[in-house]
Amino acid sequence: MEVRSQIAMVFHLDKCIGCHTCSIACKNIWTDRKGAEYMWWNNVETKPGTGFPTEWENQEKYGGGWQRTPGGDLQLKSTDKRRVVTNIFHHPHQPSMDDYYEPWTYDYQNLFNAPEGQDQPTAIPISMVTGEYIDIKAGPNWDDDLSGSPVYAENDPNLAGLTEQQRSQLSAIERLVFFYFPRICNHCLNPACVAACPSGALYKRGEDGIVLLDQTRCRGWRSCISACPYKKVYYNWSTGKSEKCILCFPRVETGQAPACFHSCVGRIRYLGVLLYDASRLEEAAKSNPEDLVEAQRSLILDPHDPAVIEAARKSGVDDAVIDAAQRSPVYQFVKVWKLALPPHIEYRTMPMLFYVPPMAPVMAQRNGGRVDGISQDFFHDIDDARVPMQFLANLFGAGHEAPVRYALRKQKAVRWYRRMLTVGDVSQETASRMLREADCSPEEADAIYQLTSLCTVDDRYVIPPAHREEAIAMLEDPMEHKQGAGFGFIARPARGE
Repeated sequence: MEVRSQIAMVFHLDKCIGCHTCSIACKNIWTDRKGAEYMWWNNVETKPGTGFPTEWENQEKYGGGWQRTPGGDLQLKSTDKRRVVTNIFHHPHQPSMDDYYEPWTYDYQNLFNAPEGQDQPTAIPISMVTGEYIDIKAGPNWDDDLSGSPVYAENDPNLAGLTEQQRSQLSAIERLVFFYFPRICNHCLNPACVAACPSGALYKRGEDGIVLLDQTRCRGWRSCISACPYKKVYYNWSTGKSEKCILCFPRVETGQAPACFHSCVGRIRYLGVLLYDASRLEEAAKSNPEDLVEAQRSLILDPHDPAVIEAARKSGVDDAVIDAAQRSPVYQFVKVWKLALPPHIEYRTMPMLFYVPPMAPVMAQRNGGRVDGISQDFFHDIDDARVPMQFLANLFGAGHEAPVRYALRKQKAVRWYRRMLTVGDVSQETASRMLREADCSPEEADAIYQLTSLCTVDDRYVIPPAHREEAIAMLEDPMEHKQGAGFGFIARPARGE
């Protein structure tokens, strides 16, 4: 057992209000400069929708992530040792500016200097890249709140496998529904961007697993952009270097939550430490698609287990980090309650950002029965939701419904249980039955309610203290601190630390 620590995150999609405050906070701090205008390290998408960049989930187009070979090994979809040189001159899976959008500003001088006329002058859009007039056709949130439907919603790759009836129900006016899907870099356990970088500029920090990019080593090959299936690595056209989310590690190292977390209006974001077994990472990443969710969960270790604690100490994990792992909200959501699921685990990068799937609403009115006198319009069966189960399964279960169904049934049971306690119009017998069917106890339901509704900032963000001196000491023998056995990339501290 090779114990490593990893900062991980949970986003509770039932609480996201789509305000984009997180995106603006990140933009103002990290990408408000030349060459980074089109970058959104944090963005909030509307689902169903094609996202940003357009159809980033379509790996037939972009070739991101890992795939299993017929022999059972893992290899990158986008590149290999034979294609590195040719990909420099032409990469068939490289996204273009059109897949993102051409950033623009406005010629405000036209408002002040336009000659007198019959019409009100306007500020025409001009490209921030070329300075010339452009006809705006897309943007980072062009399909926000289904504003571009049906053009965008109907082309969501997650609609694959849905029947025509499900597709029509999803887009029908009386059943029209959407939910928000905020995204940042997943800081994966098995990051394809790190493995694809020819110059070794990308790496995982040994002490917390944050994936960083050393721009002194970056040569602008852009292999990382193609390899990342989530398209969270960007190319700065001004500096000729790649850039990505750094999880605000200067803030984290001083005990502060990342900017997007700190500014979150809906309080949907949780951050904590997980202890995992790095020696089993390759084995888990090679699992069959239907087993990937549980395989990733199996990597996460119980921080209260004496054997795990002893192994963690032998691996150089500080006691303060172990203590933070024991209080981690992410551990509760992912390992204990099994409510949070990884996005597109089929890419086999083992993302460390997890999502609590949304309880999609039913139609405003429908023909249904009543339980304990309560209309099923309010507490419906999860299969009656307007977002088909298969859609959520494609997003959070590698196409398999079981893990998503488990998470949604437990959320529903907690809602009934809380209604029994607060409103009193649900019988205890009904609430108890639903908890049993959802594999949930009253104590667990209370804990879930506490962490999702009554939690404080200290409950949501359990940030371990920084121990940079121990991290720097890892350089003395880096092979003793490799991250991801068998994958060929080494965890090391940030450059200049």
